Amino acid sequence: MEEFQIPTKIFSGTDSLDWLKQLSGKSILMVCDAFLPGTPTLKGIQQRINASNQVSVFSDVKPDPPLTTIMAGVAQFNQVKPDVMIGIGGGSAIDTGKAIRFFGEKINQTQLKAFIAIPTTSGTGSEVTNIAVVSDTKNHTKVPLSEPYLTPDVALLDPQLVMTAPKSVTAYSGLDVLTHSLEALVSKGANTITDALAEKGIDVITHDLVDCYQHGDDVAKRQTVHEISCAAGMAFTNAGLGFCHAMAHQLGANFHVPHGLACAMLLPHVVAYNAAHSKLALHKYAEAIRKAGLASHGLSDRLAIQRLLSRIRQMMLQMDCPQTLRAFGVDAKDAEAKMQVVIDDAKLDATFVGNPVVPTDGDLKAIYRKVIR
Repeated sequence: MEEFQIPTKIFSGTDSLDWLKQLSGKSILMVCDAFLPGTPTLKGIQQRINASNQVSVFSDVKPDPPLTTIMAGVAQFNQVKPDVMIGIGGGSAIDTGKAIRFFGEKINQTQLKAFIAIPTTSGTGSEVTNIAVVSDTKNHTKVPLSEPYLTPDVALLDPQLVMTAPKSVTAYSGLDVLTHSLEALVSKGANTITDALAEKGIDVITHDLVDCYQHGDDVAKRQTVHEISCAAGMAFTNAGLGFCHAMAHQLGANFHVPHGLACAMLLPHVVAYNAAHSKLALHKYAEAIRKAGLASHGLSDRLAIQRLLSRIRQMMLQMDCPQTLRAFGVDAKDAEAKMQVVIDDAKLDATFVGNPVVPTDGDLKAIYRKVIR
């Protein structure tokens, strides 16, 4: 029996934040990126929340949120005892909010009335997923918390919020959307509905992301990419992902590579691997590539794949993205030394099992070596 759920209510557009005006008489805990307090972005959000509400802000958010940060947020949760939480920022901020909720509700034996997600990057899809990824910095691992109730109740997608992000964030987060789309497309849990969302994600990102990077003030394209980030989140939270994400999590944990960039480094190699080892994956990739207009309908599946791989690499060059760990600044000897740890932990990652074929350790090492150089 196939299942597809979209439990989150989604409001998109430059006026979407006005939804907050309906909150009344609530105790609210905001969790936001560390740089947001005092900015016009956060002030604009706070101004939409009327004075009948009690608002507390936790802003000690770090990339790849460590458990120590989460527990500091839980301490504030214990004091505030919120009815409502609002996660504002990139994936790390929203994941931090989810993780604080996860532990805070258990400790206090309470249940939030609502969790509202306001993404300021177009990438993770965290505003519609039930997963929060936190880091165990002591053991250099990433731990996914996954519960249906962690899915936000409301997502507010204001394209204006992503326009002030650094260009590198636009690039890395957008490439994460492309990875979500390509992995969800061929994941073992894929169905017709997730395929439709994933195919549209491939189309939009391969055509519009570089324009958003080069011309960040184009509101219409920013809104399209912001919405497709959300759509790709729906696709993968229902279909699953694959070993590109499983390995990318390890590049982040061991070498502090930003998540979207880690995905992009691996993506061409993983797509090529899946296409070579699964006829179904090969065909699904090729069909999506044709629908996106990246290859003609007369072109063979294998040549269509080459068009996609070329487009990914071209996009990375156009957006100044390092394509290897060495280019990112990681010493090749250090990367080689951690190879077995990366492989072993990737196989334990929750996303690994969704891949259409199961790679051997030798396969994983070969792909990892390509990313090192």
